[in-house]
Amino acid sequence: MRIATWNVNSITARLPRLLAWLESSGTDVLCIQETKCTEAQFPAEELRELGYESAVNANGRWNGVAVVSRAGLDEVLRGLPGGPDYEGVQEPRAISATCGGVRVRSVYVPNGREVAHDHYAYKLRWLEALKASVAEDAAGGRPFAVLGDFNIAPTDEDVWDPALFEGATHVTPAERAALTGLREAGLSDVMPRPLKYDRPYTYWDYRQLCFPKNKGMRIDLVYGNEAFTKAVKDSYVDREERKGKGASDHAPVVVDLDI
Repeated sequence: MRIATWNVNSITARLPRLLAWLESSGTDVLCIQETKCTEAQFPAEELRELGYESAVNANGRWNGVAVVSRAGLDEVLRGLPGGPDYEGVQEPRAISATCGGVRVRSVYVPNGREVAHDHYAYKLRWLEALKASVAEDAAGGRPFAVLGDFNIAPTDEDVWDPALFEGATHVTPAERAALTGLREAGLSDVMPRPLKYDRPYTYWDYRQLCFPKNKGMRIDLVYGNEAFTKAVKDSYVDREERKGKGASDHAPVVVDLDI
């Protein structure tokens, strides 16, 4: 089974590339983040024509997550159990589904904006709720993984120049401690291999030629339980999909499972 995660940065803008990539990559299950559409606007029919079922949690703003699968789509759960509100609502940042015996959760972790901002405190609360909500699946015997845009670089090696991020979000001790919390819950970071250069970055800003200069970050992550990680045959960042006109600023992370 081939499972992937991809922050598409607007599924409407990226739809032709998304459909072409699904056809060429042989992906069975894709966790999508930043759909930037309502559930009614989600291209479920176009995906169905390719053989994919869809489960969506979206409200039309800059968030939105989905799981699309050609391996079955059951036990769908929209939202983050126990998750905090921001400005009075629980944003659509999580959705879970079971696909061919594998439980997946697509997450779009809050950005945090600035360390002094309310959004940063919200991000830490959201991550604490994520840790609590994965405990049962993490400890279970069924393959389970949390996949998505975590907006956290796990280590300094996951940022092209750590000095430039000093004092900024994405690299703070508190954010990285939240990833430690996921590991304590029984999940492990599935490290992908890069298709070019020595670090598997997943995100490159559109500005200042960051992609051709490889000024990137690894913030799109896969955290799996023991049953999931034992089944991993390969994992890589499909850097080629970041190239060209109309690309997302994130590349897909692909995981192949022997299931």
